[in-house]
Amino acid sequence: MKKIYFASLDSAVLQWLRQALERGAPDTPGGRELRRGIESLGTGASDALMLEVGGAAGETEADGMTCGDLVISPRSRRVLRAGKEIALTPKEFDILYFLAQNRGTVFTKEQIYQAVWEEDYYTTDSNIMAFIRKLRKKIEPNPDAPEYILTIWGIGYKFNDDL
Repeated sequence: MKKIYFASLDSAVLQWLRQALERGAPDTPGGRELRRGIESLGTGASDALMLEVGGAAGETEADGMTCGDLVISPRSRRVLRAGKEIALTPKEFDILYFLAQNRGTVFTKEQIYQAVWEEDYYTTDSNIMAFIRKLRKKIEPNPDAPEYILTIWGIGYKFNDDL
């Protein structure tokens, strides 16, 4: 699903980043966290810094993506609906997170499989359908009339972009 990119920071780039952050980093949780991470690199307390790009519409400051009554937290791999935690299997979470990240985009079963399993599609359509059915039972207020994961007949599924 996500690609990781490694970049080497020499001392000149690290110093420039520190100065730039001191001058104009936004006073947000992400800005403060980036300043702490860069400072940690500069003092030698950390050897590496991993950045996760966020800020998409619907994301909260507390590490989550808000979609209607759902809060999907990728770091903790937790899902809350109306404040109550929903237990999902790892693949159910991956499917939900993939669809929610791409709200409004229609995906075939094959595309969902390739994105979540990151391998060629060697299974039947019923595998993805079974995962979607189980996921709907857990996250939807009424699984027979889904609000979050919508079926696009003859094509596949999409996450409701009206939430």
